[in-house]
Amino acid sequence: MTCPLYIGLPMWSNQDWQGTLYPRHAKTELLSDYAAVFTSVEGNTTFYSGAPKPETVAAWARQAPAHFRFCFKLPASVTHDQRLTRLEDAWAFLAALAPLHDRLGPTMVQLPRDFGPDELPKLEALLAAWPTHLACAVEIRHPEFFHKGAAEKALNRLLITYRANRVMLDVRPLFSTSADGYPGLAHAQQEKPKVPLHVLSTANHPVIRFIGHVDKTINIDYFNAWKSQLSLWINQGKTPFLFVHTADNRESPSLARRLYNDLRAHTPLPPLGDFADEKQSQLF
Repeated sequence: MTCPLYIGLPMWSNQDWQGTLYPRHAKTELLSDYAAVFTSVEGNTTFYSGAPKPETVAAWARQAPAHFRFCFKLPASVTHDQRLTRLEDAWAFLAALAPLHDRLGPTMVQLPRDFGPDELPKLEALLAAWPTHLACAVEIRHPEFFHKGAAEKALNRLLITYRANRVMLDVRPLFSTSADGYPGLAHAQQEKPKVPLHVLSTANHPVIRFIGHVDKTINIDYFNAWKSQLSLWINQGKTPFLFVHTADNRESPSLARRLYNDLRAHTPLPPLGDFADEKQSQLF
């Protein structure tokens, strides 16, 4: 089974979701419960911790249904420390995920903020050797790639040539107001890059990382334009991936579901499963 659109969160393990997305006294292995609701996950942990152990990958393979898609990030050791100079480490990372290759969405290559136009040959070397059976998505943060000039045109041509997806980081909701009185919002504004949103699909799996505000109304307003764009891509035969964050991620499951249900009014999509607290209430 394939989905017209995959939706998920930055991770599946978060104790703040116990009592809502998960049972109040949830078990330690949460992936199966998560995958009963959402269809994809960013898998941010690999960016910091590197390739998971074989037994960990085997456990994920057992818990994740066939339609589920993992979108892991290349480790920071490859993208930031080595700056794509040791590609054998990238291939070793993908090899470690072999039991999940049938359930991999675009693997994300998040580049450092100072990875600029002069380093594009390194990115091209990575993309030219990327396994053709695995999708790839690239998130760039250098300001030169957002000026619609020669650097951005070169980047986009490179991504299109190698059928790599450009990650669209939508931080407009996050930076729409000051963070006064909201420590979590202030931390998120310090952590996330304030880059312009350029809506562009360079391959078949557009990837959107939507970074929400603590004010739900703001999030809904900024998402409205995405509804027609996502519907257009789906009608073109593309398969978007939508990942929803909030400032501290406590509310990201409920925000993701709200945005998904709003999108369902524009394009046919299967319903999401119930949260654990809703299943519990249905028993009484």
